[in-house]
Amino acid sequence: MSTTRKGTRLSFLDRIFDTSLILKGLDGLLELVGGVLLLLVSPKQISSSIMLLTQHELSQDPKDFIATHLVAYAHTLTASVTLFAAYLLVHGIVKIVLVAALLKEQLWAYPWMIGFLGIFILYQIYYRLILHISVGLIALTVFDCFIVMLTVLEYRKHLRLHLVTSHQGNFAQRTGKGK
Repeated sequence: MSTTRKGTRLSFLDRIFDTSLILKGLDGLLELVGGVLLLLVSPKQISSSIMLLTQHELSQDPKDFIATHLVAYAHTLTASVTLFAAYLLVHGIVKIVLVAALLKEQLWAYPWMIGFLGIFILYQIYYRLILHISVGLIALTVFDCFIVMLTVLEYRKHLRLHLVTSHQGNFAQRTGKGK
């Protein structure tokens, strides 16, 4: 997946980092698709679709957890859905760009991913976990913290590698041994 790892065996941590990035990229893709759909489909259409999709399940089990929550959520959709769609679009695009850059080991992307996820983690903790707590959001926040930790470790590794190769290049230029 990367240029500096060619010909070398990936460590367990490298494989976990790459897998986590791919999952984060897929999450960004889903956010992008969700944002586009929210812009194209009205809240009333979404509500009607959810009612249609859950109707059979609710007729068999009126207390079905997923179906009742989907219906309850559908009834809360309002015109503010456009703002949420814009949020999803921007968030999804930023994730996709950063994940692609990290998978290509672009050095500039590491601090951007750390900062982006750090800000988002703070937002999740303050707004979502304190005001609207959910198990899914707790899991997502823990996963984001995990990715930040892995990104910091990878960034440090790449900085060390970059410094070593840069230092060797400077030494070769000064001594004339690189020609």
